[in-house]
Amino acid sequence: MQSRREAAKAERRARIIRAARELIRETGSSGLSMRALAARAGVSLATPYNLFGSKGAVLVAVLEDIKGFGSRFAAYRGRDPLERAVCAAELAVAYYEEDPEFYRALWTCILGSEGAEARSALFNPKRDAFWLGLLKEAQDAGLLLPEIDLRLLMRSLDHGFRSAMLHWVLGDLPLAALRPATAYA
Repeated sequence: MQSRREAAKAERRARIIRAARELIRETGSSGLSMRALAARAGVSLATPYNLFGSKGAVLVAVLEDIKGFGSRFAAYRGRDPLERAVCAAELAVAYYEEDPEFYRALWTCILGSEGAEARSALFNPKRDAFWLGLLKEAQDAGLLLPEIDLRLLMRSLDHGFRSAMLHWVLGDLPLAALRPATAYA
């Protein structure tokens, strides 16, 4: 059971994440500062730093606050591994399609110069292991040649996906083209 102190801490974290979502939605990347977060969440300026450490960590928490990816992805368990990889990319894009203005603003923060910490936290070994696992399953099923370097393939696919995302964030790729662009990537 969670102590009162831990429960209060979790509640403050949730308020800060909610405040970050609201600020991103209202002001885009320009209005998101630790001072604005603290004011919107009704906490002291020190609290976001104490609970998250940095603005980048708050951005990661906003993305991690997306619920249901794992359970939604589990529905694709019976499909072949390559189809599952495409489904995983499409599932990620589905979040962006459901609330494009919010996610465009959020990714502008993450892809901008101040988002290096968030990018490091998001593009991490756990994420790489997920994608490598799908590619390994495809290779084991004979859907990819055995001599293919899976890490290199994963990096190439990831670069294509990130490129499509960047072009969408910049407004060079319309929302309707995001899903096909990331699927091809």
